Amino acid sequence: MAERETITVRAELRDGRGKNDARRARRDGMVPLTIYGGEGEAVSAIAPLRELAAILRSDSGHNTIFTLDVAGVGASEVMFHDRQLDPVRGRLVHADLRRLVKGEKIEVTVPIHLIGEPVGVRDEDGHLEQVLREIDVRCEPRNIPDSIDLDVSGLGVHDVLHVSDIPATEGLEILEAPETVIATVGIVREEVLEPTAPAEGEEPAEPEVIGKGKKEDEEEA
Repeated sequence: MAERETITVRAELRDGRGKNDARRARRDGMVPLTIYGGEGEAVSAIAPLRELAAILRSDSGHNTIFTLDVAGVGASEVMFHDRQLDPVRGRLVHADLRRLVKGEKIEVTVPIHLIGEPVGVRDEDGHLEQVLREIDVRCEPRNIPDSIDLDVSGLGVHDVLHVSDIPATEGLEILEAPETVIATVGIVREEVLEPTAPAEGEEPAEPEVIGKGKKEDEEEA
């Protein structure tokens, strides 16, 4: 796991609690926050949207550990616990941050990345289907992986990769059931349409004659 970048976000205490106060903060490019957990009391604050959005767009996303320095309160290591987005613009409008305690294990969701091309795809015209794209784990905050990377190059047609196939990692507990399917290689077959047989007692339908012109009608007359 790559060394994590040290990120510090400076915040201010939030004086008001109403919707109008929150709207004013957002107009000024700030996001209302609630910080809780650890040994301190819950704190309401505001922090720059630009900096929080950059954290959420990073590789580690909402699992990023960063320092929140609230003026008049102090600094603490935090992570995103919950966040609210504007349904139309997709912008962050509120976030709950959790203080981190050294030695405490937390539950988080991390993405699953499949590495390599399965032999069943390369040599047997198979199709790789990823069924599980995220997985819940428990570990100390500093041990949160950016992703679970799994090599699928050895999968043949009809082979299945289960949660139980994830290699054990010290300090990382997988919370998903072992029999859960992560990925499989299948065959995509084209459906062959059989001609429909006439029902019992019915005569086979004669083909329709198309393009019979007026001249041909007169000759028959």
